[in-house]
Amino acid sequence: MTNMHTLNLYHAPGTRSLRILWLLEELGLPYELEPVAFTLPTTPFTQTSPFGKLPALEDGDVTMVESGAILEYILERYGRGRLAPAVGTPQRAAFLQWVHFAEATAMPPFGEITRHTLFKPEAERIPAVVADARARAAAGLAVIEQALSGSDYLLGSDFSAADVMMGYTLLSARWHGVLSDAYPNLVRYMARLEARPAFQKALRS
Repeated sequence: MTNMHTLNLYHAPGTRSLRILWLLEELGLPYELEPVAFTLPTTPFTQTSPFGKLPALEDGDVTMVESGAILEYILERYGRGRLAPAVGTPQRAAFLQWVHFAEATAMPPFGEITRHTLFKPEAERIPAVVADARARAAAGLAVIEQALSGSDYLLGSDFSAADVMMGYTLLSARWHGVLSDAYPNLVRYMARLEARPAFQKALRS
């Protein structure tokens, strides 16, 4: 393994930092948590962490944000081939697709729902935005539901870090009342993810 520092993770329960904490637990890497009291953002980049964002990771002289980027960095530097297919393989293409689908496609509607039901002053909340976001969220879940037909995980029978990325997205879907029994593959998939000891430990932190 590359010589490593103890990784410092800025973390608040319920935020995207759960992805990185879960990954670190799955890989058995040494880390220290920097607890952050999440505050409702009146302006962007307001958390008490590097760049005012969560998650944030410090690894020696490296400081970075964005959960997907942090996940790929940790895998490349310390993963030793675990939880990700080899670069250049067909499975690697599917892995990258789902890592980025989880955040770039499936996740944004939940941000819109949160902004217009929690963050914004009540007078500025737009119900039509929430309705549109729920429809887009359902469309994204339908894609994942189909992809999991006959598969335990996004890459087939093997758990990977793409499932870590997607697991948090589906938690968000549940919290927003979008994930339901209408998606039986997703319900079974979430049960498999939630049974993992690393997930359970991360969720308690």
